[in-house]
Amino acid sequence: MLLPPNELSIVEAYIGGDVDIDGSMEAASKLSEDIGGRLRSPLAIAQLVGLVLGLPGDADDDLAAVRFPEQARKLGRHTPVRDAAAIHYHYDVGNSFYKLWLDQRMVYSCAYFRSADDSLDTAQEAKLDLICRKLRLKPGERLLDIGCGWGGLIMHAAQHYGVDATGITLSENQATLAKERIQQAGLGDRCRVAIRDYRTLNAGDGYDKISSIGMVEHVGASHLPVYFASAFRALKPGGLFMNHGIVSLSEPRPRPLREKIFRKFWRADAFIDTYVFPDGKLTAAHDVIAAAEGAGFEVRDVESLREHYAMTLRHWVRSLEEKSVQATELVGEHHFRIWRLYMAASANAFTNAAINIIQTLLAKPDTHGKSNIPLTREDLYASA
Repeated sequence: MLLPPNELSIVEAYIGGDVDIDGSMEAASKLSEDIGGRLRSPLAIAQLVGLVLGLPGDADDDLAAVRFPEQARKLGRHTPVRDAAAIHYHYDVGNSFYKLWLDQRMVYSCAYFRSADDSLDTAQEAKLDLICRKLRLKPGERLLDIGCGWGGLIMHAAQHYGVDATGITLSENQATLAKERIQQAGLGDRCRVAIRDYRTLNAGDGYDKISSIGMVEHVGASHLPVYFASAFRALKPGGLFMNHGIVSLSEPRPRPLREKIFRKFWRADAFIDTYVFPDGKLTAAHDVIAAAEGAGFEVRDVESLREHYAMTLRHWVRSLEEKSVQATELVGEHHFRIWRLYMAASANAFTNAAINIIQTLLAKPDTHGKSNIPLTREDLYASA
C-alpha cells in the first residue's frame, strides 16, 4: 500500500483487497490526500521509512487483468482506434452492471435536483427536460446526441418534444440496448442509434440541434478543436449545441515548481487513467470555451451543476453498495471496488470544488447573425 508511496499504490491496495473500508467511502477517499500531505515533509518521510519497510509485502500482481490494456496505449493517444478501445473499456463492463445502480432511464451523467429530497429518477428526468428546454427543441427538428449512452435523452426528446432524434456512440453494448429500448417504447420511426465517431460528422448531416452530455471528458485537450469543429459542421446555421461536461477547477491555477514535482512523484490522476477513464484528463472551462469559439460557435449560456453532481454520485454509490453482492457476481470484486471508489472520490472532489460540471449552450449564428435565442431565460422556467 505504501511502497512506492503514491496515490496509485494506495488505491491498488484497496482494489486488490489488501485493505478494506468500514464506513463512508466518500470520507475514506480523502485518505490519499492526507498521506500525500505528510509526504511533503522530508523529515516525516525519514521517520516513517523504517516502519514502512517492516510491513509485510506481496509481489503478486492480480490487477493486470482489470487495467486498461497496454497494447491499447500503444495505438496513439486519441486516435479513433484508441478512443474506441477506451470507451469499450469503461462502458462495456456490462449493461446489467449499470442497470443495478443507475436510474430507470439509465442516464449516466449529472442529474438535476430541484430539491434534496428528489429521487434519482425524478432528478434525471428533470435534467433531460432541462437540456431539451435549453435547446428550445421543437416538433419536427432533427436532434443529434453525441455519446448517447443507452438512449435516455434521445428517447425523452422524441417522446416529449416531437423531434427526430439520432444518437451516436462507440460502445456496442450501449447501442444494442438503446436500440432495444427504442423499439420497446415504439419510437423506432423517429429515434435511432448508430456506432459512429464524432470526427466523421459533416455538413451533410444537417442537424437543427446537437447535444453532448458527459462525452467531452473523453475528447482530450488536444482534440477539443476537432471535436467542436465536427459539431459545428454537422449543425445547421441558426442551430444550438448543448455541451455538458466535467472540467477541472485546479488545473488552470498556477502551481509552483515544487508542487509540479510532487504531483509527478505522487502520480496524481493515475488511478482514473489506469482503471476508470483511460485518456480522460480533465481540462479547464476556459479551454473548452476557447475551443468552441475557435470553431465558430457563440457562447450563449454557461451553468454550473457542481452540487448536483455530488448528490448524483452519492445516489449511485449508495445504490451500488446496497447491491454489492449482485454487482460482484456480475463484474467481479475488483471492478466493484473500482467503481465504488471512483464514484465516492468524485463526489468528494465535486463537494470540495476540485472539479466542476458545466452546461454550455452554444449557437451557430446564421448569415444574418441570428442565433434564435429568446431575450430572456423565462421560457426555461415558465412551466417547470
